[in-house]
Amino acid sequence: MVKSFDRLFIGGQWVEPVGSKYIPVISPHTEEVIAHVPAGEKGDMDRAVEAARAAFDHGDWPRMSASVRAEYLERLSRLLQEHQEDFAQLITAEMGSPISFSRLGQTFASNMVLQYYVELAKTFAFEEVREGMMGPVLVRREPVGVAACIVPWNVPLFTTMLKLAPALSAGATVVLKPAPETPLDGLFLAELIERAEFPPGVVNVVPADRDVGEYLVCHAGVDKVAFTGSTAAGRRIAALCGERLKRCTLELGGKSAAIILDDAPLEQTIAGLVPAVLMNNGQACVAQTRVLASKRRYDEVVQALAQAFESVPVGDPSDPSTVVGPLVSARQRDRVEGYLRIGREEGAQVVCGGGRPQHLPRGWYVEPTVFARVNNQMRIAREEIFGPVVAVIPYETEEEAVRIANDSDYGLSGTVWTNDVEHGIEIARQVRTGTYTVNGFALEFRAPFGGFKASGIGRELGPEGLLAYLEAKSISLPMGTQVEPKS
Repeated sequence: MVKSFDRLFIGGQWVEPVGSKYIPVISPHTEEVIAHVPAGEKGDMDRAVEAARAAFDHGDWPRMSASVRAEYLERLSRLLQEHQEDFAQLITAEMGSPISFSRLGQTFASNMVLQYYVELAKTFAFEEVREGMMGPVLVRREPVGVAACIVPWNVPLFTTMLKLAPALSAGATVVLKPAPETPLDGLFLAELIERAEFPPGVVNVVPADRDVGEYLVCHAGVDKVAFTGSTAAGRRIAALCGERLKRCTLELGGKSAAIILDDAPLEQTIAGLVPAVLMNNGQACVAQTRVLASKRRYDEVVQALAQAFESVPVGDPSDPSTVVGPLVSARQRDRVEGYLRIGREEGAQVVCGGGRPQHLPRGWYVEPTVFARVNNQMRIAREEIFGPVVAVIPYETEEEAVRIANDSDYGLSGTVWTNDVEHGIEIARQVRTGTYTVNGFALEFRAPFGGFKASGIGRELGPEGLLAYLEAKSISLPMGTQVEPKS
């Protein structure tokens, strides 16, 4: 399924890039180049924004009914479902996600998001009439304009759909910039968009590096920026958008805490917690990377986690039995190994893992690692590692557990594990994160997703995700006017 691309998708056509540079796509498993795609340059972004601008300012897309736009999205959804396995294998090849996760979390979940916005577009009240204090008011929700959607390498198709589906449902047009590590699935998606016969310029796909991405953010023709990635990059984008009063949605990093209460059944808890830590090789912003266990059960929890981590199959991501594959790049492995050194230097204990798997001399692999004797002031407890590494932190009381969970620059996700669901809900209400789960890990597509504090600005998913691509307009009417809202 892996193939190279020699053109960019701009204005509904496959066009030659303005430059001659190409991005090599490297397999994290073999460390070999498996494909090439054009490296988009500023001139390519100019053309893409111009095409999206023309489609929005002069085309039919923002002016057609939402139900008609939903028909295009339905065609895309059918094509995505038809090629679901192709996308799964492609993403596994380009970024090392285990094929079992690629099938579920990379592709199936992406189409679920798309299907949700297809249905929402058909029923959402884009107009409503309110009784004002001085007469009726027609309140409209109009598309924001041209949206720059910048997606990361860890779940590239899923984060694309978190932006593309609501933006298109709203009537916005899009310039999509895939990450240079994972450009293949974005260009493959462009092929399906072409087959679904979207109007020219509604979606444009240009892989590029960070500098060209920043040029896109600052482009005068862009009305809104939607970004998923690191908090450091998010701060930069927020500053650039703030200078220009440009709308932005930022889904950033996390350092989520899993609180294990004393009444939690340990076997079931560990079985549910391990995939919440190691999903996508630990390269997930929502990963539960801090495990909080009471001092009364601390050693028991550490030992159970270590045993579970040691039994996890690590290897070829295309093997269905693999649970942990390679990290996306040599740079990412170096980063994770740096934190393994930092953890030891800070006095934490490596209970299992802590190095490279001996049976895998090639590929960017790191062993699933459990750190014990961790306090919440250590860097491994405060900074996002983005690898298969977990820190186990002791607490004395439940109040202290909540305090530790909240003592973080981040606030994206979290879990609590208990035999008393009602009590778990009370704990959940006290933890300052955008998403939370009692006795498991879930990301509900009908509910808002996003973070508190340094984990981001704004929300994706749910109706809130659609509202992020809409501007509110109030039209005051003479007393006694009767008007029928449009869909």
